[in-house]
Amino acid sequence: MKRFMDILGSMAGLLIVWPVALLVALAVKISSPGPALFHQERMGRHGSKFHIVKFRTMAVQKSCSGCQVTAGGDSRITSVGAFLRRHKLDELPQLINVLRGEMSFVGPRPEVPEFAELFPMEYAQILKVRPGITHPATLNFRREEEILAEVGDPRKFYIDKVMPEKLAAYEADLEQSLAQDIKTIVETILPGLGEEPLTVGHFIVQPTLTTVTMPEPVIVANVPVYAGIAADHYAAAPKIRKEEEFAPAAAVGV
Repeated sequence: MKRFMDILGSMAGLLIVWPVALLVALAVKISSPGPALFHQERMGRHGSKFHIVKFRTMAVQKSCSGCQVTAGGDSRITSVGAFLRRHKLDELPQLINVLRGEMSFVGPRPEVPEFAELFPMEYAQILKVRPGITHPATLNFRREEEILAEVGDPRKFYIDKVMPEKLAAYEADLEQSLAQDIKTIVETILPGLGEEPLTVGHFIVQPTLTTVTMPEPVIVANVPVYAGIAADHYAAAPKIRKEEEFAPAAAVGV
């Protein structure tokens, strides 16, 4: 049933959005040299690899290691690309992936093989279903690029902090009902209806100030003595009193 809905939905979507897609493609071509579409290898159902299709949002460059993670404000993003990413218009060509059967409307976002291979146990479960354009976890991580822009090492932070939580959220909602899928799609189109997405504060624990209550002092030889420091105060007290006793005599001798 889900696959049938994906086929109908992707065909209807392509018929409806093609004028917008054409304008976006022209804007991408005019704004920077290079193709309008961007292809990247991702992990699909049962571990089969496919090429995801998006509108290009970055300047064309040679392949490089560590380029798979994109933080907000990345210098590679073009002016048109920033607009497309902000409004998720770069995702429109993925309707082609859905029609081909490589993706579904709702499912875990497909990951690049490099990162998927770092979590083999988790992906053994996640890859039992088709990856999707959107997912409840995807909605929670809407501000992922903003989060990565606020940390020193975006790649390390993504692997150590973001991915484990994202994978746990994917596993928790692998088999959604049709009603849940529709709800997720509506919240994707109208983000104001869903919960607030995560921010960097969710991952970085702020230190808490602990208030220490001092015990009431005990007066010993006119010296306030606190628990744990009585010996130091009491040892100093005789010396202080002795100096005070000799002070007047010294003054008379002058």
